[in-house]
Amino acid sequence: MTDQGEGQPVTEKVEHISETATDRKAIVYIWDMDETLILLKSLLDGTYAAAYGGLKDTQQALDIGKMWEKLILDVCDKYFFYEQIENYNQPAIKALDQYDDGADLSNYDFGQDGLGPLVDDLNKRKLLYRHRVIDNKYKQGLHSILDQRTIDHWNELYEMTDSYTEGWLSSARTLLQRCSAQSGSPNHASATNDTEIQCISMIVTSGSLVPSLVKCLLFRLDSLITSENVYSAWDVGKLQCFSWISKRFNGPNVQYCVIGDGWEECEAAEILRWPFVKIEPKPDGFHRFPGLTRQTIGYYLSVVYGKSDIENDEQLSTSTLNNGYT
Repeated sequence: MTDQGEGQPVTEKVEHISETATDRKAIVYIWDMDETLILLKSLLDGTYAAAYGGLKDTQQALDIGKMWEKLILDVCDKYFFYEQIENYNQPAIKALDQYDDGADLSNYDFGQDGLGPLVDDLNKRKLLYRHRVIDNKYKQGLHSILDQRTIDHWNELYEMTDSYTEGWLSSARTLLQRCSAQSGSPNHASATNDTEIQCISMIVTSGSLVPSLVKCLLFRLDSLITSENVYSAWDVGKLQCFSWISKRFNGPNVQYCVIGDGWEECEAAEILRWPFVKIEPKPDGFHRFPGLTRQTIGYYLSVVYGKSDIENDEQLSTSTLNNGYT
């Protein structure tokens, strides 16, 4: 499979991302984004409100969804080069790092460099430059680039959405934080005890990469998911992304668990014989937010891997790893 506008197979560009074997215990949580960690599509198409049998205001859901759509697109276009690179989606932010020459981009003119189809190293490097800037902005966070009026609107929209969805966003984020076993930025914490279980949280989304990174920022997931741990299955499919992840984090004591709402991640998990926790947004769904707990996920892990130490808080690592094992 190839990227849009490019002849080089995607698989040739992602496998160089850091792969580190380890004998330490580790759990890799692989999350879907849309209709799992966040709600958007079901707000826009009315299915979320409809599931409540008239108890939810469908128009309010649509209005909220449209506001999110506009905000996401505005941030993508204004700060993340999306108009320029929409047709050159990559499966990961580090996918083109092999083309990085370390150039200083402080005075680089992104509007005049003539980025075109990725048929040669020059254009791949031009796209890589944009990815480098995007990566830096992700690490800095939106508060460093948005004006106060936009920040206020963003915060109000988040709270409005969380209230309408009865705490879906905040409870999903809380579970993600617990599964990531951290209380602060993943860029600063590290595990020190070799007997601890290292917890790594990944996102594999069917959406394209740049909007997915922007969603992570806007839905307050960026302090828990590093940019390197967001994969876009848009061109390659989720099974391929899962395979890359299994090579990146490999070892005899590594366990994997997939959490999502769709058939594709379910099928991929079954092929790899990984546990799958199905999210159901409807109010009587078996696993949804609020409701799903780390203990429940631990049960699914134990079914596949045997009894897990996941329920023992004292053994959990205090960090989400950025780019492999430390």
